[in-house]
Amino acid sequence: MNLRCPELPFLPGWSFNPNIGRTKFNMDQKFDFIGAPKDGNRALKEKVKPNMFGHLTDKYPSVYARGEVLDLPPWLVFDKQVLRFDAYFKETLQEVRGSPFQIRKVIIYFYLEDGTIQVTEPKVENSGVYQGCFLNRQRIRFPAPMDENFYDIIDLNIGKEVEFHSRCFRIIDCDKFTRTFLNRCGICVPDPISLPTDPYLHMREREKEAIMSKKPKRTKDSRGQFLEYDKKVLRFFGYWDDQHTEHGYLHKLEIHYFLSDDTIEIKEKVAENSGRDTGFMFLRRGKLPKSCKGLAGPGDNAPYTLLNVLGAGVQGGRFILDPLDRGLDEDYYKEKDLAISSIINCYGRKIVLTDWDPFTRSYYSLKYGLDHLPPGEMPRDKSEQVKSEGLKERQLPPWNGYGSFEDSAQNCITVEPKAPLKDFKKFLKYDRKGMDSHILRFSAKMLSKNPDNCNRKFIISYFLADDTMGVFEVCEGGRKTFFARATVVLPGQATFTSNPPLIYTPQHMFIGATIVINSFVFVLTDADDYCLRYMEINSHEYPKANLKLIMDKVRDKLKPFYKEFVAEMMPDESPVLPYHKLRDKLCAVMGDDFTEHEMITISRAFSADCVKERFNRERIRAITLTELKRFLWDDLQRLREYFLLRDPSKTGKLSRQECYTILRACRLPLDKAHVEKMLDVIKKDEKCLYDYEDILKFLDRTVCPMADTTPINIKYNFWWASEGDPEAGRLIDWCAFNKYLDLEHTFKEMPNHEETLRTLRLIEAKEGEIGHVETGQHHSDISATSPPNNHEEVTTS
Repeated sequence: MNLRCPELPFLPGWSFNPNIGRTKFNMDQKFDFIGAPKDGNRALKEKVKPNMFGHLTDKYPSVYARGEVLDLPPWLVFDKQVLRFDAYFKETLQEVRGSPFQIRKVIIYFYLEDGTIQVTEPKVENSGVYQGCFLNRQRIRFPAPMDENFYDIIDLNIGKEVEFHSRCFRIIDCDKFTRTFLNRCGICVPDPISLPTDPYLHMREREKEAIMSKKPKRTKDSRGQFLEYDKKVLRFFGYWDDQHTEHGYLHKLEIHYFLSDDTIEIKEKVAENSGRDTGFMFLRRGKLPKSCKGLAGPGDNAPYTLLNVLGAGVQGGRFILDPLDRGLDEDYYKEKDLAISSIINCYGRKIVLTDWDPFTRSYYSLKYGLDHLPPGEMPRDKSEQVKSEGLKERQLPPWNGYGSFEDSAQNCITVEPKAPLKDFKKFLKYDRKGMDSHILRFSAKMLSKNPDNCNRKFIISYFLADDTMGVFEVCEGGRKTFFARATVVLPGQATFTSNPPLIYTPQHMFIGATIVINSFVFVLTDADDYCLRYMEINSHEYPKANLKLIMDKVRDKLKPFYKEFVAEMMPDESPVLPYHKLRDKLCAVMGDDFTEHEMITISRAFSADCVKERFNRERIRAITLTELKRFLWDDLQRLREYFLLRDPSKTGKLSRQECYTILRACRLPLDKAHVEKMLDVIKKDEKCLYDYEDILKFLDRTVCPMADTTPINIKYNFWWASEGDPEAGRLIDWCAFNKYLDLEHTFKEMPNHEETLRTLRLIEAKEGEIGHVETGQHHSDISATSPPNNHEEVTTS
């Protein structure tokens, strides 16, 4: 029986003393020992008295019938499962007139894992009381005289009143999980109960309506606009044409509109050396009115307006604030008034907007859909026209022949002698970078009336960094400098002039060109592989190395008599042509418009030279087995274990780096170059993963035994530079050349075209029968339309 009536306030004189009639005031023992010393370790157990029905509520859960308790502990079965109930309690208010109590809503949590209860009160703004955790999580006992037992799930349900530490709570609702859980346990859950009206809250709302009267805003709150558009500025470009006035000029302006506070700032872009101060502020930041009638008087710019409701005849008057701001008739420019080709009035000056920046364009496109406005035109600046007409090009005196032209011109420009300025950007672009020297080297011979000079050999180097040339003579003792590095002037120019002389450029340098250096005439006969490759890579700068331009020119020449050309040049057996045969024919057809460099470009693009390998798979395997036998290596089983260890998924494939690491880790008595050469002939898939089973068979001497070979110099013979580069261009692929010409459609206009086409198909079939031949790879990327059989490392023919 509850000794406290919940309807009475918990004050002295209004409650009953629970200690009346008690004779024992000691604290009962809550724990007891279970188990005997003979059974093992003793443990503490909480002592719980049976309830009025004689059941021990803590020993047997109320969810299950007796004898059907789960073997799992409750903290594991009901982990993170909580029952949630909505409740309220009444708090008595003694000093509040008109409100004897107030309703306080709480949430009761019942944790199934340990039977603990927690009570929280949701926070309400301006409630006047401390809210949050109302009762910490703990096990709560029944009120006396049932205080020996604790609350369980059967004691919590909608409509019930529970007492926690002398405070009564009435449960009115629960969540979906709690309702489902209790229903599955056989506990009927009633419908939710509505929350009673809170008289204290109702009284506060009435007082608030009576006390708080609506007043006009004295200030406008612009914090929301500031937070949304802070640091967002619309930038326009425009002008103010003031050229019609005396001493007026065209003002190029930059207009900034600040979205955070609707202010405008205008800056004037002043050119350098214009006689005006740079960074000039045309209009300081502020709101720009659309029409200016004069200076504002005192109070005109106030954020609110006063209204005299009684008129001027009454003494003292009666003034109130204008809540609608009808007295403010000032109109300022907004973002909607600004766009390309619009005109704004800046205190009598007409400013025309001509363009905007990308952010402003995207802003107006998203908000107003204005994204197709073309930029406006700027009027002609008369002052710049006068300046351009008044400036004249500086005329230097004629060169006197002493020193270089640049040095003499620099001394004429300044009184103090200074070194001529050089193109530093060009130097950085064409300076040596790794393997790129940016030096074009050509072999040349001298044209002279003296026969001995014609037999001399020269090397002409053209330096792209500063357009200088150096000539070196090749002799028995090495080479010696014939012409020091310097710029070379084109022949046939006047010497003593004011204009700078024309010099040799990289476009003048090609095989077959004639160069005049200090009255010595040289003919370029050949070029190194770097020079040819560099010109082909940069074919847009060097027309003599542009395959597309060359073949277009050849196609135009061969189109009228292409049938006779094919009949004469078609090979008999193999689908290749010698270089000299095609060269002689093209030179006869093209005439003087065809150079040796262009022919070399064609031969390099359609080269059919074959490279015969020095070491195939069988020979490399024989050399490898011989080396393993010499050093008595026979640890194939461990090598297999290492491969399987690196391949846990048993795919049978590993990368080249992993295979190389395993072979070196197993201490194979092979050189690094030998291991790399061996991996080159191992089988691999399309993903470049190597088959390590093939490596094991390659090293197993019991599989296809091979005879021992004569020891060789492994480090030299397996070195990548020991094999000479193939000389490309000696043989030309006839089928690839014709395929690139693409003139087969011209046969239809000629008689007997089917026979010629049949012959071409027969040659292509013969090429297929020969099979795949390994050729060198071309380093250059000639063009997107170049044939598929380009070569990497080639030399000139």
